Amino acid sequence: MFKGKHGVITICLAILLSLTPVGSIAMGEQAEGAGSVPTVQTTSASDAIAKLGVLKGDGQGVTDAYLSRTTTRIQAAILQLRLIGKEQEAASFAGMNNFKDSARTGKANRPFLAYLKAHPELGWNGTENGEFLPNAPLTPQQLYKVMLELLRYRSGMEFAYKDTLTFAASIGIFRAAAVTPFTNRDLAIALAETLQAKPKGAESTLLQELVDEKVVDAEKAKLLGGARIDVRKAADGSEYLTDGHGMTLYLFTKDMADLSTCQGACLTNWPVFYSDRLILPEGAPASDFGVSVRSDGAKQLTYKGWPLYYFAKDAKAGDTNGEAVNNVWYSIKQPFYSVVLGTDANLGNYLVDDHGVTLYYFDKDPKGSSVCAGDCLAKWPVFHAKSVVAPKGVNSSDFGEITRSDGVKQTTFKGYPLYYFFQDSKRGGLKGQGVGNVWFVLNPATFAGTTAGNATPAAEPVTDKVTIEMKDFSFTPTKLTVKAGTTIEFVNRDDMKHNAVAVDGSFKIDLLDKGQSATIKLDKPGTYEYYCEPHKSFMRGTITVQ
Repeated sequence: MFKGKHGVITICLAILLSLTPVGSIAMGEQAEGAGSVPTVQTTSASDAIAKLGVLKGDGQGVTDAYLSRTTTRIQAAILQLRLIGKEQEAASFAGMNNFKDSARTGKANRPFLAYLKAHPELGWNGTENGEFLPNAPLTPQQLYKVMLELLRYRSGMEFAYKDTLTFAASIGIFRAAAVTPFTNRDLAIALAETLQAKPKGAESTLLQELVDEKVVDAEKAKLLGGARIDVRKAADGSEYLTDGHGMTLYLFTKDMADLSTCQGACLTNWPVFYSDRLILPEGAPASDFGVSVRSDGAKQLTYKGWPLYYFAKDAKAGDTNGEAVNNVWYSIKQPFYSVVLGTDANLGNYLVDDHGVTLYYFDKDPKGSSVCAGDCLAKWPVFHAKSVVAPKGVNSSDFGEITRSDGVKQTTFKGYPLYYFFQDSKRGGLKGQGVGNVWFVLNPATFAGTTAGNATPAAEPVTDKVTIEMKDFSFTPTKLTVKAGTTIEFVNRDDMKHNAVAVDGSFKIDLLDKGQSATIKLDKPGTYEYYCEPHKSFMRGTITVQ
């Protein structure tokens, strides 16, 4: 879920660095002019349980390798005892009655089994024939049954064993219920949510009870005192972020340059989401979450720089009544949108990247290719997303990609390439809008192509072999479209020597006397600009390879 993210490919590192303020906003800083605040304090269930001292790992500590190992029944039982402060008592237990298969585990573990046999209220009752199966893999049903017993819900009374997972979900513990195989990471997730739950009839959480009993250090307990972020699956199979109670979180497309755009009645309908601590899903980058200080001084959590809201008409967990309201409110999809909508009072909706940086189209681009190269790309770096996730109402099938002559891929909308502008150094920047009367933001609902794309139909690619004449100090034809692998012959018809040199260095032919010729082949699709060295200022041409 949180493994990897789409890449943005630019023409050079310097241009990438010019976009870094967007990253700083995503890590918790507010927009320019409003100051900055520290990033929200975050943890994951496995990290919190490790810091509480419940997970101790192996000789290398609590590593990814350790967390990925399958959990055994005896391991889970010992961790439960450690969690409730009974580990030392169990380790020194001298009871003689034990499970029939206690010899299957090491000598050091047998007192634990005897202790569990003597304390059936802890939930480890074994099999019907008196075995514990200490080295068997733990199942979610077994673990959650024990966790329910820990919360003082009795199997056979409040719930039947066959209904364990359903009953556990009804009281809010479910996050590791569907995993196979069950690993140490899943165990940590189940322990963390159990600690945050309230035992039957209690006013405080199990964690608070353990703090009150001096079993858990109060300062360390704060690790699990934050709000949860969960990932929930919608009916259509897509996934989105919620808080720990299953309430959907939303972004507002008008939160571009001003993160406090939602005011007054808007806030009544769309309350802000904030907590000074967060418990994140395993693998979720902490850097995606930050804090924005609103104009009224209130704090609000952000995701990739987007302020997070609830919707007042979402009455229960799983409601998504705010999705696409007025085409400006959207849930936080996972994986997150690679293209999102921004909204401007004058321009309406327009495409931005996942951090809110504006995307543009070039009105001189024909459909299916880019004529922006060289110095143009230094100011208008390409936008590329490995995969396209778009908000509701924006058709993902409208997005595609081209491969430029230098091999760089560029995302397109309805066949037209998308670009950044180098002076848009932060989210909400619109400095590229209208530049030269050829660069514009793109409203996906109204965009109908460029002037160049609509003026002339795309040329049919030429196959096999084509000739470009050097005549009257020009290349004829000046613009040519061919299929990849086509043989291109240059023939000089002038008395003056000419040659052809690609701007990107992909080809260069020697100077030709009158009547001489030379051939090249271009195998990579893209747009190749070229010129004649002796007459560079005016003798130029373009080859588009499809």
